[in-house]
Amino acid sequence: MTLLASIPKVDRILERDGIKALLGLHPRPIVLDAIRAVLDSLRASARAGTLQEEQLHEGAVTAGIEREVARATACSLRRVVNGTGVVIHTNLGRSLLSKRVKPLLDEIAYGYSNLEFDLEKGERGSRYSHVERLLCELTGAEAALVVNNNAAAVLLALSAMAAGKEVVVSRGELVEIGGSFRIPDVMGQGGAILREVGTTNRTHPRDYRQAITPETALLLKVHSSNFAVVGFTAEVTAADLVAIGREHSVPVMADIGSGCLLDLSPFGICGEPTVQEFIRAGVDVITFSGDKLLGGPQAGIIVGRREFIAPLKKHQLLRALRIDKLTLAALEGTLRLYRDERQALAEIPTLRMLTASAGELESRARSIARRIRRASSPSVRLTLAGGISQVGGGAYPLLELPTTLIAVEIDGITPQDMEVRLRGGGGPVAGRIHKGRFLLDVRTLQDDDIPFIAAALRSLTD
Repeated sequence: MTLLASIPKVDRILERDGIKALLGLHPRPIVLDAIRAVLDSLRASARAGTLQEEQLHEGAVTAGIEREVARATACSLRRVVNGTGVVIHTNLGRSLLSKRVKPLLDEIAYGYSNLEFDLEKGERGSRYSHVERLLCELTGAEAALVVNNNAAAVLLALSAMAAGKEVVVSRGELVEIGGSFRIPDVMGQGGAILREVGTTNRTHPRDYRQAITPETALLLKVHSSNFAVVGFTAEVTAADLVAIGREHSVPVMADIGSGCLLDLSPFGICGEPTVQEFIRAGVDVITFSGDKLLGGPQAGIIVGRREFIAPLKKHQLLRALRIDKLTLAALEGTLRLYRDERQALAEIPTLRMLTASAGELESRARSIARRIRRASSPSVRLTLAGGISQVGGGAYPLLELPTTLIAVEIDGITPQDMEVRLRGGGGPVAGRIHKGRFLLDVRTLQDDDIPFIAAALRSLTD
């Protein structure tokens, strides 16, 4: 009998004890699909002449079906260990929430809440009121509003303030960021008419003054975010743009992207303006992200003068852009930490990772390497090396943060193969390859990542 003819039928497999156990745990269609997938794979191997007899043993077939069921029932969105050294890693979910936020999230997620209910008045309230006071307190703004991301914040502001009118922007600030988010396209969606001024590398106050007409609704300043123009450059500061706006009775809006609330220059992290600086400069409307340098959940935050924020709160587009109760809870919990700068630096993971010193990182690297060695195979070799981390998320594009790297070597496994297998394993670990070595950057490793890393490395040597 050929091996192809020896492949069992579906009905025979369903009678096996191991499969009956699977049927007791999972829906029958999922188990059936897993059986068919395994059998199809066996038939393909038989036709190709690569099928081995031991692959047809009952235990081997059942194990294959169990793996297929596990794959089919696993959640698509999974925890990933970030050993890349990119702190605000867009592909890995950007900023980590503070553990201090978890109790509030649990309370709001599993119970009813006063999301849109004014407990004092006993009537319908506004979901945005839960964070507006905090945002005004922290930034010095008169009013605030929160939507689902910063692109939405820009879209809403332009739709409410400049639909059918001209918006003046420097050519050097017509940026495109991840996901093909382009300022000119968003302006078009918001109904605004783009009026470019200056050049890609130099824009002067006179360029704005000469562009203003009776059709001008807004002067817009956009932070360059994930790129930098260096050399022979000139740009108009927010304060100068405000002065021009006041001269011509035209409001000024700034999309500052990352949303930094603390001055990080004492830690050697310079060049990113804070939200408060734009408020003090007199900018009328400011938009920024909640999940980048702020270190909270994905959100688009709008702060500024009350007379310009009020129409945004009444705009019909707002309902399509609003945030849910869990985002509000995470944002409120994060913002409360900013009331104490020391607490924010210690408790908000993004800030803690960015401001970690070289000495601290080296000490952590030695500790992490010891823990991994104790929990993994002796064939796993770990060595420490110096390296560079990046901020990510479009912030500080030229900044290099000194760090300590853990180089991982295993006999018989190339760095490329290691990267693929760790990334695709049951507990995914993302690292980077540099100069022929697989590296884990301790700056972005969390203490509770270590068991996942050790287990992933063990799986490579078992």
